[in-house]
Amino acid sequence: MKLHNGKTKCVMVIDADLPLGLIANTAAILALTLGNKIEEIIGPDVWDASGNAHTGITTTPIPILKGTGDKLKELRQKTYIEDFSDLLVVDFSNAAQTTKDYASYTQKIGTFSSDDLKYLGVAICGEQKKVNRLTGSLPLLR
Repeated sequence: MKLHNGKTKCVMVIDADLPLGLIANTAAILALTLGNKIEEIIGPDVWDASGNAHTGITTTPIPILKGTGDKLKELRQKTYIEDFSDLLVVDFSNAAQTTKDYASYTQKIGTFSSDDLKYLGVAICGEQKKVNRLTGSLPLLR
């Protein structure tokens, strides 16, 4: 996916009832995947006035919004419908959170139905109007 300035929006929605450490872990996992899937989301390295290098960071704001487990499931289900199928959606679920490696995750998620999945967080990126339609009423996670 490629960012189109002013037309593309990325957000994360995380279950606010999770413990703080799990909220942080969920945000990190979602961010890493967004960074891998979106061209040019990470800017070039920069230098401060002392000449010290700083590795490039995201070029676009990614607000973290507050949701509930039920809201996350509803949101994820909506992204499967045709009107939203062009959005980049990254989810982090109980199938992933309860495994130690990717091979175990891929095996475990294959045994879960959509009804069995409990989402800890979802990242959505795409056309700003569509992302706003899905998430515009959600408050910031504070």
